[in-house]
Amino acid sequence: MTENWTEQHIPDQHGRVAIVTGANTGLGFETARTLAARGASVVLAVRNVEKGRRAVDRITGDVSVQALDLTSLDSIRSAAADLRAAHPRIDLLINNAGVMYTPRRTTADGFELQFGTNHLGHFALTGLLLDRLLPVPGSRVVTVSSTGHRIRAAIHFDDLQWERSYGRVAAYGQAKLANLMFTYELNRRLAAHGTTVAVAAHPGVSNTELIRNAPAALRVPVTWVAPLFTQKPEMGALPTLRAATDPAVRGGQYYGPGNRSETRGHPRLVASSPASHDETVQRRLWAVSEELTGVTFPRR
Repeated sequence: MTENWTEQHIPDQHGRVAIVTGANTGLGFETARTLAARGASVVLAVRNVEKGRRAVDRITGDVSVQALDLTSLDSIRSAAADLRAAHPRIDLLINNAGVMYTPRRTTADGFELQFGTNHLGHFALTGLLLDRLLPVPGSRVVTVSSTGHRIRAAIHFDDLQWERSYGRVAAYGQAKLANLMFTYELNRRLAAHGTTVAVAAHPGVSNTELIRNAPAALRVPVTWVAPLFTQKPEMGALPTLRAATDPAVRGGQYYGPGNRSETRGHPRLVASSPASHDETVQRRLWAVSEELTGVTFPRR
């Protein structure tokens, strides 16, 4: 595979439709900007429509905005209905939006915020849009995880919503581990269709707004030294872009920055934790996610 992969390696994207969640800022914005520059028709699926419109003004190409609040199943269903009506086919669904290290809060449907937004919201959105991807050869679902999937991370089926106790780092780890387990289980289920694949990516340590909810004891030092060990959003978006566009990518793969610690650098194929590959837990998480969201995926 290509070393030192950059956005210049992205094939022409004319004729392709890409949905990018959380695309008004940071990694999502850079992902959307680059895909549009390569010719894709890009939809910025965002909670704040006004910020989304300002983002559109900064992007050259065929770009539009769709209201999407991943903390609300009603909003997800409404957004999916709008997207289905506007787009008979979808080539790329990029599940990028997320929250990190938030104080304990719940979504409109009572889910712990990090698990509800990062995993359940994207699970539901993917299930509601999948039949627009399945007829399209080469279509992909790319879900953004994190190296945080290794940190104090497990799927706590006995307390998925952290109602008995709450640790913001562990809750983030659960959500990002769920992103990977969803990707791997989804890709197995897609194999029977033969058209769409599921791929995961992570940005390393990128200098974005995501750290804003971290405890001050972590946020302040990170802000001081960020230039020394973080990378710009343009670089942080490259693993997602490679997962979405590189013809050599295969379903079930995981892409991240290329240095040894996976914090910075050009994107390459990386490995996720052993826990993320537990197929029994993947299947159980899938069943629980369908039950919680009320969204079932189309079957062959």
